[in-house]
Amino acid sequence: MKLPFHDKKFLFLLFAITIVVSLEILSIIGIHIPMPYAPFVFAAFILGIGYNVLWNGVKAIFKLKFSNINLLMLIAVIGAFYLKEFPEAAVLVVLFVLGERLEEIGIANSKSALDELVSKAPKTAFVKTENANVAIDKIAVGTVIQIKAGEMIPLDGKIISGETMVDEAAITGEPIPKDKHTGDNLFAGTLNKNGFIEMETTKLSVDTTFSKIIHLTFEASANKSETQKFIQQFSKYYTPSIIVMALLVFAIPVFVLHLDLNHWLQQAITLLVIACPCALVISTPVAIYAAIGNASAKGALVKGGKYLEALASIKAIALDKTRTITFGNPIVSDVFPLNNTSQEELLACTAGAEIFSEHPLAQAIVDASKKEGFEPHKTEAFKSFMGKGATAKCLVCEDEKIYVGKMEFIKEHQPVNKEAEKIVEQLSAQGKTSVVVSFGEGVAGIIGLMDEIKPDSRDALKELQALNIEPIMLTGDHSNAAKFVAEHVGIKKVLGDLLPENKAEKIKELLHQYGKVAMVGDGINDAPALAQSTVGIAMGAAGSDTAIETANIALMNDRLSLIPYLIRLSQKTLLRIKFNTIGAIAVKLLFITLAIIGYSNLVIAISADVGVTIIVILTSLNLMNFEKRVDFEI
Repeated sequence: MKLPFHDKKFLFLLFAITIVVSLEILSIIGIHIPMPYAPFVFAAFILGIGYNVLWNGVKAIFKLKFSNINLLMLIAVIGAFYLKEFPEAAVLVVLFVLGERLEEIGIANSKSALDELVSKAPKTAFVKTENANVAIDKIAVGTVIQIKAGEMIPLDGKIISGETMVDEAAITGEPIPKDKHTGDNLFAGTLNKNGFIEMETTKLSVDTTFSKIIHLTFEASANKSETQKFIQQFSKYYTPSIIVMALLVFAIPVFVLHLDLNHWLQQAITLLVIACPCALVISTPVAIYAAIGNASAKGALVKGGKYLEALASIKAIALDKTRTITFGNPIVSDVFPLNNTSQEELLACTAGAEIFSEHPLAQAIVDASKKEGFEPHKTEAFKSFMGKGATAKCLVCEDEKIYVGKMEFIKEHQPVNKEAEKIVEQLSAQGKTSVVVSFGEGVAGIIGLMDEIKPDSRDALKELQALNIEPIMLTGDHSNAAKFVAEHVGIKKVLGDLLPENKAEKIKELLHQYGKVAMVGDGINDAPALAQSTVGIAMGAAGSDTAIETANIALMNDRLSLIPYLIRLSQKTLLRIKFNTIGAIAVKLLFITLAIIGYSNLVIAISADVGVTIIVILTSLNLMNFEKRVDFEI
């Protein structure tokens, strides 16, 4: 935990604690400040350090707010002064103030990564037409701004001139900078590493992805976990109950059993001190903030403690296929040359025709040809037939006419043998798309394409299964394509051909079957299912307003491996909260019992209370380092 040693007030508090504790130790060994100076000396420390504590306690009396922790401190200080235990009263106040200050520091440290990011975000941008820096909240959409190497990108936009490398860790959590060229998107809050660029803004400062992340992360504190809500509600009844118990500990021995007043007053004061629920109240929020900060650093935006807590108890996870398990981009998976056509001739000639098309399948074939080292043939007279295919004239293959498209389109122009039909059926059974190619007579070959599976999908799903979570695919894609991908990544339960409303209905069924279910999708057509699930997780949400706003957790990159990590983090967070809570309660029960039977000690009780608070804060902040060295690679 980073302590603010630059803060003069904090340093003064530490100095006061050192003096007060030293005076307490001297009093224990018989060295006292002489009367009548002692009460004035210790009162000065109490008022100087704990003025707000005592004043809040007084206000609580007038408001009859007996759940106020400061009221416990006020009663304890008055009682200690009555018993002439001046050093103990001073130690009580200064250590209580230290505990409160440590709570503030703990929460501040758990939010420090975001606070640092906010402080570094540029407040101005260099506008080309103005030839001057302008406040980012005054810059309109469509403005051209210039960014030098080493500067933070101030607004969302697109590069119109120049190229560079951009560190996008602040948005996506990706540790490796990305190459950016003309036309590429840029996000506010990311770092321009090494090139001079000009960009055209696409969003106002309040609408940038970076602004949404900051706003939603700070709002996360409002979405308290169920544990946090319970503890806060519990504290409202717990504190008055302790006051009543302390009164009974004092009244019954003194007025019923006629035992020593001073001794039992001391036990009652000790009970008030140790029963202070500081460590109990702080056990949850610091842990939640630290875990959310850790997740943010990896590129996962968690919108509140209740979603992090819910993630720890899910039994099944439903996943969309396209852009979740796969990239959503077709790639060539199979090449079947026929009629003595070579693979090079088939790919190069087809790519020559498809190079004029903007269809994703066409671009995938062009990319595959170039990747194999086959330069696309030069063609002319390209003509597209919507929903069927295309034709072109090849200038390399003896001016032959090329036909590219669906089997039915080819049959309209060329004879097709059974071997070609069998290959198409085989690819279809695997959920792949077939592009049939003809030049000359008959079918020259068939090219199979499939949606590219993300490299980390299989390992991520294995991790989920190792966590005893059942992965289920819900997709609008064809069942054959869904089953092929599911088999490749190890998913046994597959539901395909689903419309968005069908996915939401299936989530309801899964919730009935498993109890708690997470849904992972791209946040657009999966919005109904995301909203219906226990926890909705949007994949690749960077730049997508819909995804960021719809989901409970938004992954700012396309790494499916973040999901098992988040589940492990959530489970670790809940264990840490339970450890902190049980530890705090155990220490309190011990000293409450000692106070009731008359064997407690005020100084030890104070030290134990502050000690437990410090342990709770330190163990909670350790969540910021959970799996910190794990590198998610794509």
